[in-house]
Amino acid sequence: MKILVVGTGAREHALALALSRDPEVTGLHAAPGNPGIGEVATLHVVDPLDGAAVAALAVSLGADLVVVGPEAPLVAGVADAVRAAGIPVFGPSAAAARLEGSKAFAKEVMAAAGVPTADPRVVTDPAEAASALDTFGAPYVVKDDGLAAGKGVVVTEDRSVALEHALACLAKPGGRVVVEDYLDGPEVSLFVLSDGATVVPLVPAQDFKRVGDADTGPNTGGMGAYTPLPWAPEGLVAEVVAQVAQPTVDEMARRGTPFVGVLYCGLALTSQGTRVVEFNARFGDPETQVVLARLATPLAGVLLAAATGRLADLPPLEWRDDAAVTVVVASSGYPEAPRTGDPITGLAEAAAVPGVHVLHAGTAAGPDGSVVSAGGRVLSVVGTGPDLAAARAAAYAGVERIALDGSHHRSDIARAAAEA
Repeated sequence: MKILVVGTGAREHALALALSRDPEVTGLHAAPGNPGIGEVATLHVVDPLDGAAVAALAVSLGADLVVVGPEAPLVAGVADAVRAAGIPVFGPSAAAARLEGSKAFAKEVMAAAGVPTADPRVVTDPAEAASALDTFGAPYVVKDDGLAAGKGVVVTEDRSVALEHALACLAKPGGRVVVEDYLDGPEVSLFVLSDGATVVPLVPAQDFKRVGDADTGPNTGGMGAYTPLPWAPEGLVAEVVAQVAQPTVDEMARRGTPFVGVLYCGLALTSQGTRVVEFNARFGDPETQVVLARLATPLAGVLLAAATGRLADLPPLEWRDDAAVTVVVASSGYPEAPRTGDPITGLAEAAAVPGVHVLHAGTAAGPDGSVVSAGGRVLSVVGTGPDLAAARAAAYAGVERIALDGSHHRSDIARAAAEA
């Protein structure tokens, strides 16, 4: 099977690494990829937002499957262009990707499907925003309606900060904001594969959104993640499939926009029960890095079955008993003003630590062939082990071997769960 992976980040590196280890995969390509992905796949210089260019590349390669990683190409309709060329795609159409592209649309679908979520107000002007904040009260939850690379959500006790974020979102062309009720309780990420009708859950994970230890500082795209979740209630996955994922997939099919790909269910385990915080239309980053580290079933056949309407024919997925922890190494200034172009050393030394692999997120090849930083979240260092404590120790041992001037990382990823 020849597979083309679209994207540049650690999520795509995790997908490419898993696919490269699948004996069914005879050719692995990435567009445009990054230096880490280039170690396991052939890279192609193609704009990942250009559906026609991606489709043409897939045709020229004779690809049997295209896997679209990031949200922006999905919302832009890249999967539609590839499907129109007759090639199976793992990733929703632009119409179905609105579940992530518009938080207001996602709330509408959830309401129609009877999916439990926070009570929302969709606002389009400053007066409405101020009124909605006063209606809900603190803590204030303000979400940019559109894509914001994981940084469009503000949760704060400070009304002025909440209003400032709302006004900044509304100032964008066509700006809309979702102000909603605060959901208490721990958050869980669950990926659910869908072929438009059947849903197959993966294992739950938890990520860490705030930039600093003890969940301090601004929201980011995610500073680390771990799985399994020893504290998660028994039956959680079955509950989410029955009450969230299947009803949503059914509602999307009813609307004539079947959802094919992976539905990311961001959940809060509140005092009133499980509630949806948000949907994403693709694998989440950094949770993908730990979830795929535990998947024992070869990945290629699973993604192809989802892309071709055959998930119901698959045997149950198999999972390793190991735990997995990923720690994100971020560049100087992230998330406000990330610095790029800094050399990165120690990658081989980190990967040599038992149980560790390093996934590239924001990296590029320097003029001398070295690896340099090219984004805010630069690397995901993944550690695996027989339990969370061992996996965590491995991940941090890997982080300590990497040198990137001015970089920072959280020191508490999975600490509470490992010590419980």
